[in-house]
Amino acid sequence: MKKVGVIGGGQLARMMIPAAINLGLELRVFAEAEGSPAGLAATWVGDYRDLEQVGTFADQVDFLTFDHEHVPTKVLTPVRDSGVVIAPSPEALTLAHDKIVMRKTLARISVPQPRWGVIETSVSSAATVDEVGGFPCVAKKPVGGYDGKGVRVIDSLEDIEDWIAEGPVLVEEKVPFVRELAFVSARRQGGEWVPWLPVETRQVNGVCSEVIAPAPEMSSDFIEKANTLSRQIADEAGIVGVLAVEVFELADGSVLVNELAMRPHNSGHVFTELSTTSQFEQHLRAVADIPLGSPSFTSPVGVMVNILGGIDSAGKEAAWRSVPEAKIHDYGKAARAGRKVGHVVVIGSDLPHLLARAEEARSLANGSG
Repeated sequence: MKKVGVIGGGQLARMMIPAAINLGLELRVFAEAEGSPAGLAATWVGDYRDLEQVGTFADQVDFLTFDHEHVPTKVLTPVRDSGVVIAPSPEALTLAHDKIVMRKTLARISVPQPRWGVIETSVSSAATVDEVGGFPCVAKKPVGGYDGKGVRVIDSLEDIEDWIAEGPVLVEEKVPFVRELAFVSARRQGGEWVPWLPVETRQVNGVCSEVIAPAPEMSSDFIEKANTLSRQIADEAGIVGVLAVEVFELADGSVLVNELAMRPHNSGHVFTELSTTSQFEQHLRAVADIPLGSPSFTSPVGVMVNILGGIDSAGKEAAWRSVPEAKIHDYGKAARAGRKVGHVVVIGSDLPHLLARAEEARSLANGSG
């Protein structure tokens, strides 16, 4: 039986567990703490920044992949050089780990993206802001940000004085987009590549609130261009596993790449119920070098809504009774304001009805219904 190791014990690793069972893979998880969401499969609890610990864990598996992109390259490179198969590679993972590296790579391969620049010191900052279109603009910490953390819309340099003191800051133009989309696909070693249909993502306070699959009102030409863009990035970066390309769609129908993720992604959770092959199964297939599965949809439309803060046990039972068609995924996380603790998926054919039913289930499970 092939053994796949996952560094990170969060909800993404948790949702790989049933997919691994169905594929006949043994999943082993390197968790950061006892009681992690993926604790059911945790065989190691430790510090993913420690080369010795990661190396010892990696020696026990055939393939190594990730629940997040925060493992330092200086840890992964020697592990890979020792003969362990790492997917995605340390080089590919850097594109998600370091936003400046991502921007430089996308520029090198001529992928459309917002105007951007790097503020190294306060002396160069004014000129850099002018290059991206002036204020207001978007400032990002190059490393460590997620779900709106490490991102600020700024009206003056005073808004990021604390960041500039810490090191380089990425600044980008504030894009006048009409909606946000995600192009999710998977690539296997050797180049086999499979895309799902693009999805629309809707954010609230910088955090994804809901996903609609497929994104409404897409032409076949738009889908073809989305696939071309995704495959270009996947091939150029040598991605193995799931790749999520988050984009801004402009009024003229063109897109600009916002972020990349080299792992199962929040925008792809809807595929667990909507697609023949979930993103978690597809990721494991790609990592373990198994032929990729079909991305075809089993219903016309699917809606995913995130549950933030906490899940109320009585409320979840009420949601099961009131919205029996809803699939409620509980990550087993402790409650905390703004934290993603679960999600709801509803599939069918009537989008307004699905949105209403998903919201009803979320509200009940959240204890606010």
